[in-house]
Amino acid sequence: MNATIQANVNEWLNGNYDQAAKDEIARLQKDNPDELADAFYRNLEFGTGGLRGLMGIGTNRMNKYTVGLATQGFANYLRKTYGDAEIKMAIGHDSRNNSRFFAETVANVFAANGILVYLFEALRPTPELSFAIRQLGCKGGVICTASHNPKEYNGYKAYWNDGGQLVPPHDKNVIKEVEAIKSVDEVKFTGGESRITIIGKDIDNAYINMVKGLSVYPEVIAKQHDLKIVYTPIHGTGITLVPQVLQAYGFTNVHVVEEQSKPDGNFPTVVYPNPEEAEAMSIGLNKAKALDADILVGTDPDADRVGIGVKNLKGEWVLMNGNQTAVLAFAYMIEARKKKGLAQPNDMVIKTIVTSEMIDAVAKQNNIACYNVLTGFKWIAELLKEKEGKENYVIGGEESFGLMVGDQVRDKDAVSAAALLCEMAAYEKEQGRSLYAKLIDLYVQYGFYLEQLISITKKGMRGQEEIAEMMQGYRSNPPATINGSAVVELLDYELQTGKNLKTGESWSIQLPKSNVLQFILEDGTKISARPSGTEPKIKFYFSVNTKLPDAAAFDAPLASLEGRIKSIIADMKLK
Repeated sequence: MNATIQANVNEWLNGNYDQAAKDEIARLQKDNPDELADAFYRNLEFGTGGLRGLMGIGTNRMNKYTVGLATQGFANYLRKTYGDAEIKMAIGHDSRNNSRFFAETVANVFAANGILVYLFEALRPTPELSFAIRQLGCKGGVICTASHNPKEYNGYKAYWNDGGQLVPPHDKNVIKEVEAIKSVDEVKFTGGESRITIIGKDIDNAYINMVKGLSVYPEVIAKQHDLKIVYTPIHGTGITLVPQVLQAYGFTNVHVVEEQSKPDGNFPTVVYPNPEEAEAMSIGLNKAKALDADILVGTDPDADRVGIGVKNLKGEWVLMNGNQTAVLAFAYMIEARKKKGLAQPNDMVIKTIVTSEMIDAVAKQNNIACYNVLTGFKWIAELLKEKEGKENYVIGGEESFGLMVGDQVRDKDAVSAAALLCEMAAYEKEQGRSLYAKLIDLYVQYGFYLEQLISITKKGMRGQEEIAEMMQGYRSNPPATINGSAVVELLDYELQTGKNLKTGESWSIQLPKSNVLQFILEDGTKISARPSGTEPKIKFYFSVNTKLPDAAAFDAPLASLEGRIKSIIADMKLK
């Protein structure tokens, strides 16, 4: 056991930690030293989604002490930033095991530091926390959630006064404050309980009214109110708001998947509570088939990610991937607003650098600015804040099943997205076609783009090293060709440089540093590699495209694009 791990373990054994934690350390020392090492080899850090990790004892785990230290550091930074001014913070949590306990711990630490706290009465979606920060004039907020991760995980998403997640310099400064705390004794766990106010229904009602105002075609919903919708919250917080929002929109034929309707941190019906996973949507899909529904909608435990299922042209149920869903949503907001006369000359949309470039094509043909930012909704929120008052934000999104409609929430919002996607299904049904048919028509109009994501998991301390080695290998020795097509450009977001590998020309990338590499091939293929900020994974994103002459010719180009991605993956030896 190296010196850092031993020092961390000793601090817990000798410090003011509860006896149960010390007993667990003793057990791991005897029975599982590798797990003990993993639990103490580092401190949890803020990534693209804040603090996230396995629950348990240790500096590298989610527990009362790591949550307390993070909150004390956050409180110290708030005091340094705002001085003696009144500071208000909003706190929420999802359906995970220990989430309520962590949320109450956060509330107590802030309150003990003289901060006024608004704590939700029970579990609520992450986007409602973002909304509450803005609604209540808070300086920031925290929600305890690990989003779509497996049941063993929990997390801590930290927000600033705009309702967006922490970005530099705030995230790094909070970490500095956390690291400056020499002992857990410095954490004020109790003493300010009178400063905590419980919130609930009033914020719910304000949020529902806000989401209702995002509807573009309420008159179409009135005609198609009996659109058959199947909804699954996958044991998460969506059950608290999605059915209510769909009702507020005017939908009268909503069927909740009973087996997955009850919030449960053990997620008993799924392996991964993630609408990206076909397995998590399978019960909902069976119900949609049985009812001959028009659309299936699923949300993850904290209701920031949304997935949908629809019938294809053969009447078979298929799950849309995140890029397809985003393309449909962006195109609808752009086209419907134009048709309704709501479009403004300074309209703009925002996506991430690993999200389908088909969105760029849609925006370009409609003369709307489309901005690309780093992965993570905090960057979408940050650019929105920068453009506020100068350009009119319409919609933002990323391929990982996230959409943000309108500017009242500054994080991905599966609740408003679910309502929007159902409105889109109603609109297309009114036109006599399905959402799937609409997608193919968009391919004909804007180009046929197909994307695929592969995640390679590398757990533990050695896993981190392996991921770093893979990235360094691609960075220092980029491939000359991939699948027979020359690599013509290398974009390195860590070094903030782009390079034409044929001419040697280079340029600066005007985005914050991020450990992402992108290869642009001669045939128009785009391949992105990035370590996950929230999971022990390295992710590879593949994007290929071609022309689609007409909807009837869909099958052959689809097979060709699928074959190209398969060949690329084989050539890169990723499977």
